[in-house]
Amino acid sequence: MSQSHFGASFADSAVDPAHWSGLRTMAFDALERAYAPYSRFRVGAAVQSSAGRAYPGFNIENASYPASLGAERVAMATAMAAGAEEFVAMVIATEASEPAAPCGICRQVMAELAPRLEIVSCTRDGGESWWPLSSLLPHPFTSQSLGRS
Repeated sequence: MSQSHFGASFADSAVDPAHWSGLRTMAFDALERAYAPYSRFRVGAAVQSSAGRAYPGFNIENASYPASLGAERVAMATAMAAGAEEFVAMVIATEASEPAAPCGICRQVMAELAPRLEIVSCTRDGGESWWPLSSLLPHPFTSQSLGRS
């Protein structure tokens, strides 16, 4: 089962198809390390920098729920800690029956760090959905919203 949103797909992407495959594998590997004892909704992610390097992330829950971290934010923080500055692609992996879109907080962080990000969400059963970040968060709160550029 494969589905695409907005008529887009891997074939329409500026990212090399081989990189999507590697990101998918990395995201599912990261999912195995997720710490989700409360929701039991494990998420893995992999983000690719504009330089072509990939970085994993997984969700880390906390008994104080607001302290929890989304896999997408962990992947981007891991990449930034390693020196990456620009991001072009992200794969999200879950065990859900349908591909899961990033949560609102993760979308906001992505908008700040990678406004042109291409996102693919995958399930273990082969379901896939593709979105440009701009379709998931069409009116982000940015530095311009603060009167700064």
